[in-house]
Amino acid sequence: MSQKIDVSIISSGANIADARLHRITGALLRAGLNVEVFAPGNPTDGPGESGSGQLFIRRGGSSKSLLARYFRSRSYPMRARGKVFYAISPEAFAPTHGFAFMKRRKFAVDLYEDYIRVLKDRPWARKYFGFPGLLARLDAQLALWFARRAHLTTVADTQVPPFIAYQRIVLRNLPDVTLLTMSGQRDETPRAIYIGDLRTSRGLKTMLQSAILATKWNFDLVGPIAPYDQKYVEEWILNNPEAAARVKFFGKLPPAQAWKVAAGAWVGLSLLESTPAFIQAIPSKLYEYMVVGVASISTPLPRCAELIDKSRGGMLASDPYEVAAALDDLSKNTEKLDQMRKSASGWAASNLDSQREYLALTHAISALIAQ
Repeated sequence: MSQKIDVSIISSGANIADARLHRITGALLRAGLNVEVFAPGNPTDGPGESGSGQLFIRRGGSSKSLLARYFRSRSYPMRARGKVFYAISPEAFAPTHGFAFMKRRKFAVDLYEDYIRVLKDRPWARKYFGFPGLLARLDAQLALWFARRAHLTTVADTQVPPFIAYQRIVLRNLPDVTLLTMSGQRDETPRAIYIGDLRTSRGLKTMLQSAILATKWNFDLVGPIAPYDQKYVEEWILNNPEAAARVKFFGKLPPAQAWKVAAGAWVGLSLLESTPAFIQAIPSKLYEYMVVGVASISTPLPRCAELIDKSRGGMLASDPYEVAAALDDLSKNTEKLDQMRKSASGWAASNLDSQREYLALTHAISALIAQ
């Protein structure tokens, strides 16, 4: 293998179909950099060719077990050949730093979220008297120690630590329009969409209860169901056949394929619960709903509510009854709906400068390569 590799993206945890991985890889390729990606999953679900850079997807297994994840966190950086090792899974930070040092490569990391706060949302972290959660917190704290010392640290939002690092860039999950499908003309039957992980804290149960109440609506839910919620979903389908006939589960799909469900959709759902991890968050799907031209229904978390208010591109709802009432209102008042859709896309066009933020990343990576 004689190809010149500029950046090795090391994702021992996030699947190769992960949307942020696709956005980052696409930006680097468009900047003319050659990128190799190490990530679990089906290689056909990986990022597509984009720009003048070359893409190399390295096979790396698909097991979701913790043992396999930690094995990948060591084996991937050992195999990496890029001038910059860019770790995007926290358990890979320490070994990637070690291999980067030994191979005299630059070391960069990306943090999707506040991992320590996220652990408070995870049921498995509370099992066995909280011992798994304790180990995971220690691992997250170790990852932050290395993140502060990386040549480049990118974070998904302003509230994501570490707040002090050698070179810290806030790289928000702003939409990559090359991965999106515009909603266009509305379907004849009202249809709500959701794209993202399906779990209780992200509004899974709220969406399914809303489907029971909003009898005129179809629901397209794209994303993997959390293991702890799988049994609930199976029982819900058995106990609610009428609503279940209007709800379609797509499973996890690559971003470009996932967003095809936006064609003809009326509304996008973003129903995060008020947890420590989400209280100050703006989910990327809210931005993406605006870009593709669907109205949003969001829970009233502070920053989400502020975004809905500024853009006038959606409505707020706190529980399934309010979500169903909002959907019922929009199905009866399509002029109001279409004005929201128009306002959302107009606000996105004027306020979401994805190119600027991704250029900050590519310039920083290019500077590391040139050193």
